[in-house]
Amino acid sequence: MIEYFNEDCMIGMARYPDKYFDLAIVDPPYGIGFGEFNRTNKDAQGNRYKADKYKNGRWDDAIPDDDYFKELKRVSKNQIVWGGNYFPYLWRNGCKGFIFWHKGNPVPNFSDGELAWTSFDKVARQFDYRYYGSLEGNSSASEKIHPTQKPVALYHWLLRNYAEEGDKILDTHVGSASSLIACHDLGFDAVGFEIDEEYYKASKQRLKDHMAQMRIEDMSNHISGEDDKPEQITLW
Repeated sequence: MIEYFNEDCMIGMARYPDKYFDLAIVDPPYGIGFGEFNRTNKDAQGNRYKADKYKNGRWDDAIPDDDYFKELKRVSKNQIVWGGNYFPYLWRNGCKGFIFWHKGNPVPNFSDGELAWTSFDKVARQFDYRYYGSLEGNSSASEKIHPTQKPVALYHWLLRNYAEEGDKILDTHVGSASSLIACHDLGFDAVGFEIDEEYYKASKQRLKDHMAQMRIEDMSNHISGEDDKPEQITLW
């Protein structure tokens, strides 16, 4: 079951008891002022596009305070936090199991990769997935709905390597809903929060469209003689 709320995550997390979630995979604001990127950029094919369709960057001007991370750790047993290098609170707690997503990105105005802090006592891991200028595969800039949108394939990899069957997953800053799509694909129960109404509506529609497409494919497989029963998922 996927539960998705247009709500401040601090209000939402307060409803859950200690260690309710097995794993939190979150991508909070980095405090780098994404509004500065509201200019003309180029995609992998050299086509120019305007990044200012993502609204003003004020939502990314400040990082979450310590109370956010304390509450996140209260409600979840383990955490994966993208942009971990931006958050002093996490550095004070140390980290053994960093994750580095290597984008293999040739576009000069984008980073080569992103770093995630984790609570896991594991070796550092690297995930290689080419992501041109934050555009996945052959997708176009117009298909992005959030400025920090990450590929669903990244969340598939995280869930397969850091979650156990039956785990409950939390995402406090859903953004584009890539995390919830991956949870749906792999059969994990998940709860997500997105405080911005516009991003919430766009990502909820993206999630619904994906679920509908998966149901069509499941039905097609069933008609073709597959034994798998179509999955039933409730979305709020």
